[in-house]
Amino acid sequence: MISPELLRRFPFFGWIDSDYLREIALISEEQSYEKEVTLFEEGASADTLYFLITGSVDLFFSAREETRPASHNDYYSGSINPGEAFAISALIEPHIYVATARTSVPSTILTIDGKALRNILDANPGFGYPMMEKIARVALQRLTTTRIQLAAAWS
Repeated sequence: MISPELLRRFPFFGWIDSDYLREIALISEEQSYEKEVTLFEEGASADTLYFLITGSVDLFFSAREETRPASHNDYYSGSINPGEAFAISALIEPHIYVATARTSVPSTILTIDGKALRNILDANPGFGYPMMEKIARVALQRLTTTRIQLAAAWS
């Protein structure tokens, strides 16, 4: 459990009333990680939503060669900066991580139990809907960034 005031520091949670902040704080933890720690891997069950407090986290996508299925390469797809949400797959079906996340420097991260948060959102649609709008904005921002990277790589 963390203090609801830690959540309030994130713009993502700025609109949430105190009762919901307390509920989310009860299912959240603050954790520290060393450099080059893999937080989760692409394809794994997405059970945790993350927010970066300090440090930096890099995201990678895997590509497998058709002729050599055992071979794969990780491609850098972007960095997470302090204050940003990541691992939003914890709230979006089928709840599978779509990237690998690795700390690039020592980092402090807020972790939120994804299943418990989904239960809170399901039980409170008036809160759940605006929360999922925020998550959708994060997804669209990441998609735009990825499209820009692809365009740059192809030119």
